[in-house]
Order: sequence, then C-alpha cells, then structure tokens
Amino acid sequence: MSSYRQPGVVLTDRHFTVPLDHTDPGGEQIELFGREAVASGKADEELPWLVYLEGGPGFGARRFVGTEAWLGRAVEEFRVLLLDQRGTGLSTPANRQTLPLRGGPREQADYLAHFRSDNIVRDCELIRPQLTGGAPWTVLGQSFGGFCAVRYLSAAPEGLKAVLITGGLPSLDAHADDVYRAAYPRIERKVAAHYARYPQDVERVREIAAYLAEHRPESAGHRLTPEGFQSLGIMLGSGNGSHQLHYLLENAFVRTPLGIELSDTFQEAMRTANSFAGHPLYALMHEAIYGQGKQPTGWAAERVRAEFPQFDVATALAGDGPVLFTGETIHPWHFEVDPALRPLRETAELLASRTDWPELYDPERLSANQVPVAAAVYHDDMYVDTEHGLRTAASIRGLRTWVTNEFEHDGLRAGGPQVLDRLLALVRDDV
Repeated sequence: MSSYRQPGVVLTDRHFTVPLDHTDPGGEQIELFGREAVASGKADEELPWLVYLEGGPGFGARRFVGTEAWLGRAVEEFRVLLLDQRGTGLSTPANRQTLPLRGGPREQADYLAHFRSDNIVRDCELIRPQLTGGAPWTVLGQSFGGFCAVRYLSAAPEGLKAVLITGGLPSLDAHADDVYRAAYPRIERKVAAHYARYPQDVERVREIAAYLAEHRPESAGHRLTPEGFQSLGIMLGSGNGSHQLHYLLENAFVRTPLGIELSDTFQEAMRTANSFAGHPLYALMHEAIYGQGKQPTGWAAERVRAEFPQFDVATALAGDGPVLFTGETIHPWHFEVDPALRPLRETAELLASRTDWPELYDPERLSANQVPVAAAVYHDDMYVDTEHGLRTAASIRGLRTWVTNEFEHDGLRAGGPQVLDRLLALVRDDV
C-alpha cells in the first residue's frame, strides 16, 4: 500500500485478494486494485466510504488528476474507492495474452463466467469490511456500474448506506434480444440527429463506406471494414460525440500518386476507436451481462440487426439512402478484424452459447428495498433504454429518479459535481 499526493487529494493504492469463485473461498485467488482518494485536508479524518463502479463492462475505474470532475465533489464528504473491477485496470487482467494461461477456449469461457456483476458485488462485500470496519458504504454506479448496484441491492443490501446510479438502470428480466430490439431504433434516432446537424456527412460517410467495401485496408493488423466503420456510431451516445465524429470524418481522404485514398490519419483514428486491446472484456462479456437462466444470449445484437435492414451497409450503398452508423453492439466479426480479439473467437462463441447463467436480480427483495436509492435517467440514452430503466425504477421500493435531457449517457463525466449533488440530494430527501 502506497500513498502520494495530487492537487487537492491524497491517493492510496490498495490491493485486495479475492476468490475467483466465491462459492469456493479456499480455491484460486485473484487480485483486485482500488485507488483510495481523500481530500488533502481530511486525510486523517473518519469519513464515510463511497465506492465507485465504472461503466463497461471491462473498463478500469477512471484515472482522475486531482479533484477533477465529480471526484472533487465526492471527497468533500467521502473517502472514495475507485475500484478496478475484476479483470480490468490493475486487477488481475483477462485478455488475449493472459487467458491462454487458463487453458483452451472452454477453460477460458468457464473462467470468464465469473466476471459478471454477481461476483463484482461479492468482491465489494469482501473488501468493504477491510476498509469500513463493517459499516455500510455508498455505491456510485455509472452505466454497467449501475447494473452492479442493482445486483448489490438484490444480493447484499445490508452492505449499503445509499446507492447512486447514473445512466445504469438495467431491465430486471429482459433477454439480450429485447435489449437490442430496443436499441436499434434509439441508435437510428441518434444517427438522424447527427445527419441533421452535419448534412455534409451523409455523402462523406457513403464515400468512406464504399471505399472500405472495395479495398478492405489494414492498419497495424486491424482490418478496416464497412461494418467496423459503422460501429463508430458508438460515439453518438456521448455529449460531444456527434461533433467528434464529424471531425474524424472530415479528413478521411487524401490525394496520392495512385489517386484518392483513405488518409493514414483517418485509418489510425478508426483503428484506435475500433480496437478492444485496452478493454477486451467489453467485447467478451458485453452480451453476457444480460444472461439469466437457460436461454443463451447467442450473439443477440447480430441476430436482431437482421430485423432492421436499414442498417445493412451494402443495401444502403446499392441505393441512394444514408449509411447508418451502429452503436453499442458486439458482433462475431469483431473477433475476426481485431488482433486483440482474434485469438478469443472460440471463447466468445462459448460464452454466447452458455445456458447456465445465474439470475442476477431479485424482484421480491427489490420491491421491499430499504436502502435510499437515486438514479439519473438520461432521456433517450443511446446505451441504456430509458423505458427499461424507468420500469426497473418503479420496481425498486423508494428509488427516486431524476429524468433529464441536459446530459447524454456520459452525464457523470460531463456534469460532474452537478449530477452527484443532485443524486445526493435525492437520497437525502433534500429536493
């Protein structure tokens, strides 16, 4: 354990050992990393704890510098644990380099089955007494972190003083098919809004998609495809994403001795945006987070996409309509074009076909909830369905919602102190 300072905060790096399988506490152990943050002037005070659960799945907790964003508001009254959930950040990694240590694809898939919200919550409950002396703590869950928080309310509410959720109220019972069936129309609305804002992008996107369909270039081993280009639409779910996408597109082509080609600048930007090298669990576990019961997720986003033919790039190019971007969807082809995922293709297939996912939520327990809960629900959130979220909100006793169109899904990042202030006021009945 080591401590050091940044402007306004004292940071302490903490390492924890937890069982891979919590039903076998004496079995294999993995390491978790968490960074404690406390205001410089309060480092020696007894403060309540807040644990932050990042969105994803598959991302480590955000690396703040000093008191930027919402952290500055949080350390006014909390000692904060920025937890790298299992398999992410500085916790025991799970990627193409480390997973072969488990054995073949079957062993890898069995290993990764322990990396969902149920075990993330069990990890939290093992860590909590070590930090709080047994006192309950407050959970702040962003996006998938909110999914984990709802699991926490279902499985271990005794460990919770309060729960704050931003853009992360899951459906309690929707299959992955239902999730993506609701998602594609939302994505289409975001694309329409982007083209209304930047009508010049309609033709530019068609030109880029047509070039990729004909040439299929590679960048650092990553195959650049029309479908991969479409997936840049994931940017449209954030507050400034439409503008960033426009800027990415505007320098797509360059004149060369061989004619017009995609610029190196664009190819590198597309490769970087499409790469899962830094967060492979996002691709591997993205549909698995919805798995409950015996029905496999079965590449739900790919299957459901067939119900929305307007997203087919070849059809769009054959006609005169716009090429639609896609959003937060994972497809089998991701494991063919991305060198960080290619060795894990069979592992991903086994996860997609799995039929023994434990139930994640307890509706009866949630309906009798006693923990103060507040949730920011972003109107027309591209990543998490608003209707699904509000239905869940109504199922959790005492949960108070703040429904807003002031922010997109990244409201906690963009709104920082304002969003956290509002949620804290809601759990304290101050509004």
